[in-house]
Amino acid sequence: MSNDLIAKAAIDRRMAEIITPVIEDMGFELVRVRLMGGKTHTLQIMAERPEGGIEVDECAQISTAVSAVLDVEDPITDAYTLEVSSPGIDRPLTRLKDFEAFEGYEAKLETSELIDGRKRFKGVLAGVEGSEVLINVEEGTIGLEFDWLAEAKLVLTDELIKEMLRQRKAAGVIDEQDFDEIETETGSEED
Repeated sequence: MSNDLIAKAAIDRRMAEIITPVIEDMGFELVRVRLMGGKTHTLQIMAERPEGGIEVDECAQISTAVSAVLDVEDPITDAYTLEVSSPGIDRPLTRLKDFEAFEGYEAKLETSELIDGRKRFKGVLAGVEGSEVLINVEEGTIGLEFDWLAEAKLVLTDELIKEMLRQRKAAGVIDEQDFDEIETETGSEED
């Protein structure tokens, strides 16, 4: 199922076609891919394990594997930088299962067309019903077809941060050293 939320532009969708099998073979899932313009293009890839989470060294492994495939396929004519990252706490929600997983958390959704005179909805996610994403807004619970969504992301709240830390602790990933490592690793940029 190709959805606009994972890959927006045609070039992003082409990238997703090339990258997805590589990432999935390694046991990860593609959350989002975007080719950002600018002086030098940046290809941003967000990935995570099916159960959520990804470590810095795993991002590096994905980067190496994806680079090798892109060198062969060569879909981007200009010079570009590859960035592989975890979705982050205030993550984009790009798959139906994301809306289920984060039920009860605050999110901002944007639709491509006007729905009842508006495109932006902010509220608490209330799960999924069929192909509809449910969200509790001031007026009550509304259902938005997943296909109508243009952009969706979690809102950074204390509850969300607490939950993410709890999950990381439970998975045994939190180690005080991790934070120091992340600081130093982001500074070194490989080419």
